[in-house]
Amino acid sequence: MGGSPFFFRRFKMLNRGLDKLELLRIVDAVANEKSIDKDIVIGSMESAIQKAALTKFGQNNNILVKIDRETGNISIQKVLDVVETVEDPSREITPKDANSIKDDKSEQLKIGDKIYEDLPQIDFGRIAAQSAKQVINSKVREAEKNRQYEDFIDKQGLILSGIIKRLEYGNVIVDLGKAEGVIKKDELIPREILKTGERVKAYCYEVKKELKGHQIFLSRAHPQFLAKLFFQEVPEIYEGVIEIKSVARDPGSRAKICVYSKDTSIDPVGACVGMRGSRVQTIVNELHGEKIDIIKWTEDLPTLISESLSPAEIQKVLIDQSNKKIDVILSEENLSKAIGRRGQNVRLASKLTNFEIDILTDKEDSERRQAEFKEKTEALIKNLEVDETLGQLLVSEGFQSIEEISQAKAEEISKIEAIDEDTAKELISRSKESLIKVKEEVGKRLKELGVDEELINLKGMTQGMLVILGQKNIKKLSDFADLSTDELVGGFDEVKGKKVRLQGYLEEFSLTREEADQLIMSARNIVFK
Repeated sequence: MGGSPFFFRRFKMLNRGLDKLELLRIVDAVANEKSIDKDIVIGSMESAIQKAALTKFGQNNNILVKIDRETGNISIQKVLDVVETVEDPSREITPKDANSIKDDKSEQLKIGDKIYEDLPQIDFGRIAAQSAKQVINSKVREAEKNRQYEDFIDKQGLILSGIIKRLEYGNVIVDLGKAEGVIKKDELIPREILKTGERVKAYCYEVKKELKGHQIFLSRAHPQFLAKLFFQEVPEIYEGVIEIKSVARDPGSRAKICVYSKDTSIDPVGACVGMRGSRVQTIVNELHGEKIDIIKWTEDLPTLISESLSPAEIQKVLIDQSNKKIDVILSEENLSKAIGRRGQNVRLASKLTNFEIDILTDKEDSERRQAEFKEKTEALIKNLEVDETLGQLLVSEGFQSIEEISQAKAEEISKIEAIDEDTAKELISRSKESLIKVKEEVGKRLKELGVDEELINLKGMTQGMLVILGQKNIKKLSDFADLSTDELVGGFDEVKGKKVRLQGYLEEFSLTREEADQLIMSARNIVFK
């Protein structure tokens, strides 16, 4: 329809005796051409006629236009509200006057009712017809945009295929048939060359509705592009027999995908590889030679981590579940294999497992443990005023902080060889005195930082935490209540399909996510009560 002279010539003639069924034929043609509902086309015509009628009969009037969906007859009516006192004669009428002009006298109109007064058909002049054309075009374009949006919003999260229409500033515009999609420069596989006229596949990660229309954003670098390619190539994944647990990609270079099957008779890795590697090779070709590691998922985290860091051989895995951190211990000769070129292997393994992974050689692990032992020993020597031998003895027996000693019973400490009960009591007494001294010093520091009493008195908050928060300019209870769990304990965020590590303010205190949630909710309950 978009501006057809034939259509608007017919539209102008409708009120001059042309068969009204012609209107319905035009409506059918436009609806079929634009793939939109007939009611939307008729509604746009009604709006156009209403606009012309307002121009002829007065803009202050309330005019209703109806086109009969069966016959094509056009009804133009002036609508008046029945009111007690008329303030606007163009829109209001008293019950007495309304009943006097009403054809059906059997039922009297009352205040709050409406009366519909028929108006004569209007003769579309050149200006009125042009105005009608603009209204209809606008309404149909809007309906077409909405229809396209509804068509493509259901395709979000799927692989779409189209013809490359043009290249703009490094971005690729793809013709998807009834709409265009865009692959932004940073959503392309690095170093791949796409040419105008070629057919291309891409993952639809977002369909955005905007005032000027809708935008379809595509990606060839997104981790889910790899997942959906496996979905297309491996029937067992399509049928739900094999499940994709997670995906990590360094687009154009290397990827890791974790797969699992509840059916123990099925080898999920073998199914994804295919006969002589046929299935995975098809995907590798689509991704321009990207190497793909297929890993069998298991609930046993150390095994999963070891498989994720293949081909490196792992000696030991230390897991900090609450902070989502893992220390991997291995030999010197396996270090470079685990880390990979420019840290690629460990980075992908971290994304795949959703854990922060630190790689340590057995020598580095030994040195670290020695350093921690020395640090804890020195803290006890300083605060308890004991010699090095006693400090080392306490740490090696599990009493690794002043707090632990202050909370212990004398008989627990005196079980250690060479420590009698009197010495144990003295150690407990000194630890308590040391904590009081530290508390006074921290209290002074908090006052200097200007930390609010309400935040200081929040249950579960330690003085060490308060100092860190004060240094980060979080000084009021309301400031703390606005924080998220990730801001406290750290976490991961996904930016354009890439996992980014977030540092938490209180990470060093080893808070669990549950404890962090509880602290924040306690603050919110006080602030927003």
